[in-house]
Amino acid sequence: MTTQNSDKFLDRNTGKRRVWFITGASKGLGFAYASAALEAGDQVVAVARTIGQLEKLKEQYQDALLFLNLDIRDREAVFATVKVAVEHVGHLDIVVNNAGIMTLGMVEELSETDARDLMETNFFGALWVCQAVIPYLRQQRSGHLIQISSIGGLISGPMSGLYSASKFALEGLSEALAQEAAHFGVKLTIVEPGGYWTDLYTTMRYSSPLDAYASLREELA
Repeated sequence: MTTQNSDKFLDRNTGKRRVWFITGASKGLGFAYASAALEAGDQVVAVARTIGQLEKLKEQYQDALLFLNLDIRDREAVFATVKVAVEHVGHLDIVVNNAGIMTLGMVEELSETDARDLMETNFFGALWVCQAVIPYLRQQRSGHLIQISSIGGLISGPMSGLYSASKFALEGLSEALAQEAAHFGVKLTIVEPGGYWTDLYTTMRYSSPLDAYASLREELA
């Protein structure tokens, strides 16, 4: 295991190495967070549907990195995975709700599947993770939830209506949860990135276009 032994990497409250629980950790921002945490000497529980780029980190960090396969849309699986993580690492310090998808299209164009996939992943998936980790954070009276929202959680526009709706919902949930969690010494931060070029843009999907919107697409382009 490649880590550094300086006390600067120890949590000031517990004297232990910080433990991160990161969803969507196999690519994009999630992978960047996992890499940075490991480089800083922390432990990481990396959660994703596929191991992806995490393979690159396994040999270097070994016991400091735990990969758990999970589809965050499955509430029962989320609770079971968090339980396994806590049993393995002992506690959680920083939970990053990063997993998300993007589907673009005019509101009229989006299918029921498009809409439900966005909400199930970006909102309900994050909700299940919050519900699963809060009991542990509440009991230890410490921890920090990082909710990865988007600039789309602040403003919306043509073709991003349903994506923004999922992020608006996450923000509304998070503002309430921040106040509830604070009662037990648990912090919450909402992160609203702009257009970072990550795998989100290379894997995003589009609705089936309607000819009626051709002129608007041309105008937007």
